[in-house]
Amino acid sequence: MTKQTAREELQDIVKALQLSVDFPPEVLAETEAWLASPHIDDPALVDRTAMPFVTIDGVHSKDLDQAIFVDREGAGFVVAYAIADAAFYVRPGSALFAEAMKRGASYYFPGFSVPMLPRALSEGLISLNADGPRRAIIFFHHLDAAGELTHTRLERARVQSRAKLSFGDVQRLVDAPAQSRLRGEAFEDSMCLLREVGRRRMDLAARRGLIRYRREEVTIELDGEGVSFAVMEAVRDEVELWNEQISLMCNAEGGRLLREYANPSVQPIYRVQGGPEPERLESLSKLTACVAQRQGLASDPWVWNRETTPLSKYLAHLPRAAPGSREDRLVAAITRQAVMVNLRSEYSTEPGPHTGVGAEPYARFSAPMREMVGVFLHKEAVELMTGVHPPSDQDEVLRAEVVQVANRSRSTQRRVQDLSNEVVMNRLFAPQLTRSRAERTRFSGTVMGLTSNKVHVRLDTPPLDVKLYLFDLAPFFKGAWLEPAEEGAYLRAKGKDVPLLQLGQQLELVLSRRDEKTKRWVFEPTIR
Repeated sequence: MTKQTAREELQDIVKALQLSVDFPPEVLAETEAWLASPHIDDPALVDRTAMPFVTIDGVHSKDLDQAIFVDREGAGFVVAYAIADAAFYVRPGSALFAEAMKRGASYYFPGFSVPMLPRALSEGLISLNADGPRRAIIFFHHLDAAGELTHTRLERARVQSRAKLSFGDVQRLVDAPAQSRLRGEAFEDSMCLLREVGRRRMDLAARRGLIRYRREEVTIELDGEGVSFAVMEAVRDEVELWNEQISLMCNAEGGRLLREYANPSVQPIYRVQGGPEPERLESLSKLTACVAQRQGLASDPWVWNRETTPLSKYLAHLPRAAPGSREDRLVAAITRQAVMVNLRSEYSTEPGPHTGVGAEPYARFSAPMREMVGVFLHKEAVELMTGVHPPSDQDEVLRAEVVQVANRSRSTQRRVQDLSNEVVMNRLFAPQLTRSRAERTRFSGTVMGLTSNKVHVRLDTPPLDVKLYLFDLAPFFKGAWLEPAEEGAYLRAKGKDVPLLQLGQQLELVLSRRDEKTKRWVFEPTIR
């Protein structure tokens, strides 16, 4: 039997989750009909092709949901945020709509994706590409000189993107315009104003106590024979953060406009996330105190007093240390623990706060080609603008179905990630067992968390998370009964007070064996 390639293993996951890259004939037929008659010249659209919109996204992105243009408005600003008009083409009762409901969202695997819509639409006709005018819903956000939002209005329009820009393109333009290839383009002033607006919005978010976690994003790509790893910088370009602020503002305003609309025929869907439970926050506060005490660290900045200091301010005050240093690893581990106190967000028909983004209400308008909930929300926004509504009882039933689909698709994406990670780890670690113990790679990593049955470790290269189960670790610590202590500040042998592993500690792992019964990779730790 021929050994499977990594891509073939990932394709097996696609089949196991009952996903499909291919679309049924009726969907393809509707797609071809829209391509033949795209209605770009619809007289109902406001012509905004003279506005120098641009898309700003990852270098390899092809499904371009949003385009942006920023201009002065007196002492303030107007931010025009155009979102691809997927709802015009994906309509209730159509084969496209039914298939999108079946899929729920686009799913992302290492090296490829399973799209919600045919690529001819999501990467072509609907995508805000720079090769011709497109349909869009524009959010006109009007801001004062401090960046505070004064009002928002919606418009269904025809737009023309002038360029597909990456985050790096824009960062280089605003940082060193004289050296940028984009100098003198019609959108240059707009990008400089994006910097002003983005920084003001970030300042306002910080004052509201919005937590900005330090993140390291990992891209896993397939090559011809297996898997390769490309790691993105932990500190993202500023422009990516500015762009994120505009997206958050759009989603929050979209949710507000739908909630405040007087006609009950408009049926909003909200994304909500409750705040952390007080007990979990108290546990986090105690954890930081235990870590500081155990590791001989000063109370300032390491101990979080939740009674006097917002969590956002505490995390922002943690030191920026050299990558791989003791302080850098400890900051990463504490930040991971802060992330873990949060509840998961979910979609709901009832408005509520989304503590993760600091908004109430909040609705996901910004990804209509990748999320079914975005298609539905755009449909509702059009109803708000036009005053034309389907029977409300039918729409309520449909809304409930979309909420169910949206929450299911989020669970599916988590499953995709978990199963894909298994493929990646199997390909990374299996060759180690063909080598002698002395020849095996020593993987350096950081202890990111200690729980009742496992140790969570983040490898340095490649930056993947591995789990060390206490049962598997015991033999390497003379068969001791292992348990976390002091809110997870350290691992000890039961009844002892000597730390065996500590939160934020650097250690090296050498693969010991593969437990086929539990399908676990077992590592021997070496403390550094």
